[in-house]
Amino acid sequence: MIRVLVAEDHTIVREGIKQLIGLAKDLTVVGEACNGEQLLETLRNTPCEVVLLDISMPGVNGLEAIPRIRALDEPPAVLVLSMHDEAQMAARALKIGAAGYATKDSDPALLLTAIRKVAAGGRYIDPELADRMVFEVGLTDSRPPHALLSEREFSVFERLVRGEGVNEIALQLSVSSKTISTHKARLMQKLNLHSVADLVKYAVEHKLL
Repeated sequence: MIRVLVAEDHTIVREGIKQLIGLAKDLTVVGEACNGEQLLETLRNTPCEVVLLDISMPGVNGLEAIPRIRALDEPPAVLVLSMHDEAQMAARALKIGAAGYATKDSDPALLLTAIRKVAAGGRYIDPELADRMVFEVGLTDSRPPHALLSEREFSVFERLVRGEGVNEIALQLSVSSKTISTHKARLMQKLNLHSVADLVKYAVEHKLL
């Protein structure tokens, strides 16, 4: 039996995933989490083979959680489930240790296949996304500016775009406001943008929102 832990902050989506997994005879949901901190806490006491991880959760987000999950003594495989069908995002998640990347609008049967595949030590990438990754991520010249952001800068970028202020982000990430301001200045520079409104526009244009 493949044990799955579902980390997703939207209750409806989480319940839907649990029902779907419940239909499969060889899979079982052993735990759930609605944010990154809760996920890391649950993992300490709940052995599982696969973590189904939503990439944009509040608090410690999915991208930040991946290295922490991989650092556990017996790390489960991480299958990212994302609203972003973005090649850069998938490449980033896989690079830092995810075993697979599925999108929320993919066929439910494919999600079950993906869980089985990563549980067996394999890799899985949403088929439509795989094609795009070869072209978009493979051709370094055409990489968008946000591909140059560090994990932390990208995390700050995501939060600014969602309307969170510097102090709020500092509190969530347990660092000083000054540190967040530095990250903000750096990411603005790398993206060649000058205001939060520009960031939001950029996020919309690159389907990051």
